[in-house]
Amino acid sequence: MSRPLPSPPAAASATPFTSLVAAAGLALAAAVSLGLSRFSYALLLPPMAADLGWNWFTGGAMNTANAAGYLLGALLAPRALARHDARALLLGGGFAAALLLALHGAVRHDALLAALRLLTGVASAASFISGGLLAARLAAQAGHAGLLLGLYYGGTGLGIVASALLVPLAVRQAPDWPWAWLALGGAALGATLLTARATRALHADPAAAPGTPRERLRWAPLAFALAGYLMFGLGYIGYMSFVIALLREQGLSETLRTGFYVLLGVGVVASSWLWAALLQRARAGGALALLNGLLALATLLPVLSAHPLPVFVSGALFGAVFLSVVASTTALVRRNLPPAQWPAGIAAFTIVFAAGQIAGPTLVGWLADGPGGLTSGFLCSAAALALGSVLALGQRPLAHKG
Repeated sequence: MSRPLPSPPAAASATPFTSLVAAAGLALAAAVSLGLSRFSYALLLPPMAADLGWNWFTGGAMNTANAAGYLLGALLAPRALARHDARALLLGGGFAAALLLALHGAVRHDALLAALRLLTGVASAASFISGGLLAARLAAQAGHAGLLLGLYYGGTGLGIVASALLVPLAVRQAPDWPWAWLALGGAALGATLLTARATRALHADPAAAPGTPRERLRWAPLAFALAGYLMFGLGYIGYMSFVIALLREQGLSETLRTGFYVLLGVGVVASSWLWAALLQRARAGGALALLNGLLALATLLPVLSAHPLPVFVSGALFGAVFLSVVASTTALVRRNLPPAQWPAGIAAFTIVFAAGQIAGPTLVGWLADGPGGLTSGFLCSAAALALGSVLALGQRPLAHKG
């Protein structure tokens, strides 16, 4: 979920209309790579766990596999982008994700499902990182960077909204979770076809030409921000993996659960604009600290009360914040490191984020299997996010003036 760095545009200038069409197509790619491929799992975890006899540890391990696949894809992406056109990787990842999502509905063995979750993570990383690169280049070429980048990253929220509406409908029509995976695969295929049509004018040269000099990065000066981001990765994914299971356990109706997830997705769509001014000024760890603190509060709300009002506030707040944490680390790198170190800086944040994201679902699931249930898992997630907020406060501006 790290934002790639912009490169010089490779195509001729586009009109505002064609730029918006291309950005909308890229937003659909983000909807597939994260909204449909990763965050739909929270809606499917309860029926899958009930049918397959999973405990919460096993359910969390499935998302751990997806996060591990995303890390693998993120590590492979720079080399792939140095050799291949970014649009080709974007579409390849989208079509692969569509196929893999549909295959989820064809297997019932835990090991096979875990392998599919891992491979889906690899495909998601290829698509999301390539899409981010294309969006950044489009913004540099056409102007209106805030609008165009906001459209792209907000596309994740479109995928969350689509999942929230599609999964309950598919399960209701045929009360068996495999049909929902097939529906998600079909939606991902349709969205990727639209992306292919809308982005025909986008062509990107390899992201890094052979021989491009790279500078090594010392992690120590960024230690507090890196530690805060590690805690974000650990805490946010526990919420996104188990929140629907918690609300179902607390007795909220399917209609309210669907409304909750739709609201969360709408918050994601709006988040890029809500925090733009804060991120524009961010130089130290203050933005990361504030956003982590808000996420900790959002995570606590459904634990403190199952009343629909705090639950919906939690969803709206969480959706409006969590992707902006990613943006805050990108802003910190761009404003504190020389350009030659930007790739290494973003790679460092990607690695620590992925480590937290891999550990989070399994840890929360293990705690949820204990006497405290899902409540104890959510308290752990909130504590990790609060600790991340405190750690981020220790980050000071570096000497470089970005």
